[in-house]
Amino acid sequence: MRGRRKAREVALQVLYGLNFVDIDARDALDLFWGNFSAPQSAKDFASLLVQGTCEHKDELDQLIAECSDNWSLGRMSRVDISILRMAVFEFLYCDDIPPKVTLNEAVDLGKTFGSENSGSFINGILDALNLKLNKDHATQHLDGKPRSPKT
Repeated sequence: MRGRRKAREVALQVLYGLNFVDIDARDALDLFWGNFSAPQSAKDFASLLVQGTCEHKDELDQLIAECSDNWSLGRMSRVDISILRMAVFEFLYCDDIPPKVTLNEAVDLGKTFGSENSGSFINGILDALNLKLNKDHATQHLDGKPRSPKT
């Protein structure tokens, strides 16, 4: 799935850039693709990640905050928070991607684009969040109420 890895790298770059400019996610993607090329499948997946992450930012931030003991979102690096948001979006809305793959890809992005501690920081938060989501999912199946759009 080399195309998906490239798409995640592109999505991270666009999401990171959106921390500094006030433009629509679609416009940011168009700007990016005006300067770089990729296979259509990578473009499609990158667009899904960027637009979905932006559309669900508040929900994603809430879930991240619940699993990041002693770290407010404001204290996190913009690279790390961009990776975390994108990974949590994948957990919730990309049923075709196993959570372990999402987690590993996010850790790799952190190691490549973040600080020397980003990989372990991202791993800790996403592992805790994945456990929470799985626990919530199991509980919801017992009482018959859906937990998220993924169920």
